[in-house]
Amino acid sequence: MRIKETQNNNPLTTRQQVADQLRLLLAALQKQFACGETGIHLGNTCAHYGSDVARMEGLSRALWGLFPLMANDEAPEGYDAFLTAIRHGTDPTHAGYWGAAGPYDQRLVEMAAYGFGLALLEDKLTRHFSPVELNNLFTWLSQIDDAQMPDSNWNYFAILVQMGFKRAGLPWRREAIERRFAMMEAYYLGNGWYSDGPGRPKDYYISMAFHFYGLLYAVLMEDVDPQRAAALRERAQLFAQDFIWFSAADGASVPFGRSLTYRFAMVAFWSAAAFAGLEAFSQGVMKGIILRHLRWWFQQPILDRDDILTLGYAYPNLAMCEDYNSPGSPYWALKTFLILALPEAHPFWQAAELPLPQAQGMRVIKAADQILVRNDSHVYLLTSGQLELNNYVNTEAKYTKFAYSSAFGFTIERGRYGLKHAACDAMLLLSEHDGYYRGRRACEEVITCDDHIFSRWSPWENVHISSWLIPCGDWHVRAHHIVSDRALTATEGGFAVLYHPSETTIEAQENVARINSAIGSSCIVDSSPQPRLAGHVITPPGSSIMFAQCAAIPHLTGDIKPGEQWLCCAVAASTGAPVDPALAPRIRLGDQTLHLSLPGREAEIIIPGASRK
Repeated sequence: MRIKETQNNNPLTTRQQVADQLRLLLAALQKQFACGETGIHLGNTCAHYGSDVARMEGLSRALWGLFPLMANDEAPEGYDAFLTAIRHGTDPTHAGYWGAAGPYDQRLVEMAAYGFGLALLEDKLTRHFSPVELNNLFTWLSQIDDAQMPDSNWNYFAILVQMGFKRAGLPWRREAIERRFAMMEAYYLGNGWYSDGPGRPKDYYISMAFHFYGLLYAVLMEDVDPQRAAALRERAQLFAQDFIWFSAADGASVPFGRSLTYRFAMVAFWSAAAFAGLEAFSQGVMKGIILRHLRWWFQQPILDRDDILTLGYAYPNLAMCEDYNSPGSPYWALKTFLILALPEAHPFWQAAELPLPQAQGMRVIKAADQILVRNDSHVYLLTSGQLELNNYVNTEAKYTKFAYSSAFGFTIERGRYGLKHAACDAMLLLSEHDGYYRGRRACEEVITCDDHIFSRWSPWENVHISSWLIPCGDWHVRAHHIVSDRALTATEGGFAVLYHPSETTIEAQENVARINSAIGSSCIVDSSPQPRLAGHVITPPGSSIMFAQCAAIPHLTGDIKPGEQWLCCAVAASTGAPVDPALAPRIRLGDQTLHLSLPGREAEIIIPGASRK
């Protein structure tokens, strides 16, 4: 069981309780307004844009929650402060004017919220503005029409603005919508999946951006663009069959990729699916996914003493944030409250909350080069070939590890020297005996099959590694064929668990390293032809994204000599009974095969081009 460091008294089972939780968050933001301000000041940390834009961002992201409440005339008391900030922020004669948006400007990102509000609310929003004020808003938003921006999900921001103009009876440009959709079509991968731009990763932006915005468009523009609306629904329907596997039975999701500080935006897709009446799963199943997720999050210490969302993941942690995360950034999580645009009588709210339709099993997602496995303890994700080309902080930790877990998360680097800082969980790290470590970053080749993922990568120009990641139920197997011109030390880690001296037991003997902690058990079992030394490492506080305390990682260490060499191991973690290493898959190498012996079955993986030597 996860340690609960905070307790939310709201059970989050009814529409009223969900609305109450949102009102608590909005009320906390309202208290941060100062008279006449056009943004919300939430802290003194900074992003790559200025503090004035950050304050505007904090205001704008709150609107993703406020507008659904306004749709049912349920806006909280004093909400006009948000609308006044919009009136003043878009008034070029006001001291707090938000200003002109340049290329790649953060203001362009935040414009999407206003397009959404205009589209969802129509005159319920525009009636709060005088003709001059509405023209100011229109003029300010129109800057996005031909703005230069990243070739990514950002294109949807311009689409949402035009959608808002159309729905609110303002002049709109259909050609701007067509052009942005045409750009995004270039990175549609099929089967419901996109990459976040050409050659970029397949992460939560696919769910909380592409499909979230796409389903808004499919609902709110169906009358003027029915063919595209139907196509967007069809793609979301396909995506849902894969994306449901990211959710664990306890409500947690697998943390993977960047922008994890947006937290419960992880399930915003399901809120959009409910809003759109998507029939991929029943309303009760989608309701269960969303509400369990919200309950999980509000059991974590993610709010400060003023009920403001902090920067971090499962606790406040600036070390894992990107350079575009300002104090207001986490409020993109409020996208998930789109379900409050649905009235109490809607089938979503009337449906009984249902469990996941498949409690255990495996899903292979070839379009995303991912395999997800769900068991009684957690969901773990195996992946290869992901890399964020912008090289945001801790990119390797967020994208290129072998495995990620809904219960155990992952660790990030806290320094450049020494193993304890190097984030060796779910990684194979190599060192030239100097205390500096390299792991997998870019992959030269990735092949995702029905039963494993293969990748080829080179941490140095004369060190080439072929890796096989093989799901085996509660366990997964890793096999690495290494061809090196260098003498190296290799360390390979299992999942990271919470470390406390009096509550953690560490076992390391022969080929097994196992750690039992307050949150669960993590184990790695060596099957290499040349045995490795079992051990562990204790990482600094703040290295795990799941808990603030130190983490403990079981690992295997051995020497890599110049020439060819194989490394093999099995890895598992559990939130229940300690992992039993006797149940680990047995691995035997043939000349062209990797043979696995598992309880109840045998399996062979073909490994052409990497014969055993």
